[in-house]
Amino acid sequence: MKKKILIVDDEPNILMSLDFLMRRNGYDVFVARDGNEALSIFQDEKPDLIILDIMMPNIGGYEVCRAVKSSDKKTNTQVLILTAKDKEEDIKRGYEAGADHYMTKPFSTKNLVAKVKELIN
Repeated sequence: MKKKILIVDDEPNILMSLDFLMRRNGYDVFVARDGNEALSIFQDEKPDLIILDIMMPNIGGYEVCRAVKSSDKKTNTQVLILTAKDKEEDIKRGYEAGADHYMTKPFSTKNLVAKVKELIN
């Protein structure tokens, strides 16, 4: 069975390119444009991995990460934060929220795919 990935970003170009990249690597992909949509898809689909931006409308990435990690439905959903926020305190906040990995934009697609495989395969 294909692994499921939820991509959460409010930037359409990033959503499209990540969607394409993950599908090309054999994953089932869902996309969300904000935190509310992300949490709704998370509940319905139980993705294996969430690629999550921090700065989004409604509910931000840190809150989404916390909600996923403290979900009462025990899932093994991995959270990979992918954001432009590259300051030490941002990274620390990401891991404190429960992120399994933190990557900054701009990013290498090769490194991203390798990290995704490492986290869920």
